[in-house]
Amino acid sequence: MNILLLGGTGFVGKHLANALRQDGHQVTQAGRRAFNSLDSLTKLLHNQQVVVQMSGANIGQRWNQAYKKQLYTSRIDTTALLAQALAQLDTPPQQVIAVSAIGIYPQTPCGEPVDESCTKIDPGFLGQLGQAWEQASQQLTPAPLILRFGVVLGKDGGALAKMLPAFKLGLGGPVASGEQCFSWVHIDDLIAVFKWALTHPETTGALNVSAPQPLKQKDFARVLAKTLHRPYGLPMPEFMLKLLFGEGAQVLTHSSCVLPKRLQDSGFVFQYPDAESALTHIFS
Repeated sequence: MNILLLGGTGFVGKHLANALRQDGHQVTQAGRRAFNSLDSLTKLLHNQQVVVQMSGANIGQRWNQAYKKQLYTSRIDTTALLAQALAQLDTPPQQVIAVSAIGIYPQTPCGEPVDESCTKIDPGFLGQLGQAWEQASQQLTPAPLILRFGVVLGKDGGALAKMLPAFKLGLGGPVASGEQCFSWVHIDDLIAVFKWALTHPETTGALNVSAPQPLKQKDFARVLAKTLHRPYGLPMPEFMLKLLFGEGAQVLTHSSCVLPKRLQDSGFVFQYPDAESALTHIFS
């Protein structure tokens, strides 16, 4: 098929494009310039059978008011423009896949999981951002499948790339208390979900893309240290996180115990369901 990846030049986009091309699809990767104008975006959409909207500024940065605005506009404004462009097409794509994040859910500790049946929204910035993002996505036509990502794990980007330097120096440990629940997904399983979605175009609405075994952040850090054969170090206190990331520290302290119920009910099987198997594969 002809598949357009909007926001497809980042960590996830590069992995996804490579995998889809290996399966014989014609893939177009587009960055922020795709949204320079309605006309240019509409032209890009012509003859595309599947459109994936994953545009958005990196959430794992230091936040200030200006960057929070960028987090919002890079997600919501681009999706609104995409909705306009799709509405102008004589022949719309067969399928639209949008992305979101599990930060939309209220914070819950490990042992108190939530799934797609949860309709409550976290009152903080992550929840409000996720809600606005998904509301924008719901205006897309045809009705989209919205993939809610957990923290994506891969050796060459994402959260692990930022964790590794400290762990390799023997300074890695829990973040803040370490008690917050950590819901994650191996990049290979994430790509497998996209492939699954292509074979289930009738599936719409929200779908959690996180491994079925979330764990406390301190336990994840301990598994990572063990996998790297490095010591398990002292915790990074929350005040230091705020010095480094500003309000963005909440990305690291947010507690999310999220289960992929819809995927598992469909029969989807995760290749890396637990942190030990995922990290062992990544660093083998």
